[in-house]
Amino acid sequence: MFRAGDEVLIVACEDDPRAVGKTGRVLDEVPPGPLTGGRWTVDRISLFVAPVLVHTHEIRKVSG
Repeated sequence: MFRAGDEVLIVACEDDPRAVGKTGRVLDEVPPGPLTGGRWTVDRISLFVAPVLVHTHEIRKVSG
């Protein structure tokens, strides 16, 4: 399970393929629901990539 502020590596992204291979931070305070189609919101990816919505299987928590 992910929490707000977790740093994650984006391993796949239907929303924006440019995000693949980059890291970002989870924004959601609660697990995703119907509003986002069950996807997490990840932000702070890069200057040129807006926040993306990703499924759980598309991200991996970065240890640290």
